[in-house]
Amino acid sequence: MRNNLGRFYPEAKPLAVVNGLTARSTRGAIGSSWWSKRFISILDGFGMGSRLQRGRAYARKGQVISLDITPGLVAARVQGSTPRPYSVQISLGIFRDAQWEQVQQILNQDAWFVASLLDGQMPEDIERVFEAAGLSLFPASRRELSLSCSCPDSAVPCKHLAAAFYLLAERFDEDPFSILAWRGRDRESLLGSLHPIGQDTKTADGGTAEQEAGTPLEEALEGFYQSGPMPAGRSEALGTALLIDQLPSSGVTVRSMALEDVLRPIYRALRENR
Repeated sequence: MRNNLGRFYPEAKPLAVVNGLTARSTRGAIGSSWWSKRFISILDGFGMGSRLQRGRAYARKGQVISLDITPGLVAARVQGSTPRPYSVQISLGIFRDAQWEQVQQILNQDAWFVASLLDGQMPEDIERVFEAAGLSLFPASRRELSLSCSCPDSAVPCKHLAAAFYLLAERFDEDPFSILAWRGRDRESLLGSLHPIGQDTKTADGGTAEQEAGTPLEEALEGFYQSGPMPAGRSEALGTALLIDQLPSSGVTVRSMALEDVLRPIYRALRENR
């Protein structure tokens, strides 16, 4: 910063914070899961990379006092060089109920997505679900984000905003449902809309997976490759055509999961690596 004589003031050091939120990463990149790394890479793609790096030291020193995620808003308090902490806000548009219902319908058509989310994991191709609904899980452009900080720095993002971004990425590591909550759907509401694998799922002969849960493997395999109606599933929702999705239901369960759902990730990996 220059004074009136054109000379530079020494950069003020931030005041120390007791029990601040400290980034777990001590060096290198911040964010360990694919979804937090994806979030940071998107911000870099918006041209924020060089500005974000200014806040990395703040995030690691524990200068962020608090960080709260609510639908459409991330609010944080960051301690700078003045006694009063700065107020930081990162806003992002939320999805309407009708849009979330469409996303949930697509999720329910794929037992792999349902199983992953119920297990607390964020499936790596979940972005395609939102794309199929005409939405973007992460910000699609810089214009979707509204950034503000009460500090006097005119640059956006300032180091206080940048520190909040890094702590937000690590919050995503801790709880991937925070991303969805930011978009307007909390964990309980989303999971409550998902149908657990095998619950009232119709099999090829009109029964349910629960009714056939005790079918011995050797008996079910006899009719596994017989012709039958193609099950409606992910191939219709996302335009994929896995071989496993073209076969009728076997009615076999493995550790409470349908055999097809157990095999689907293997078929998907074979297709992607061929």
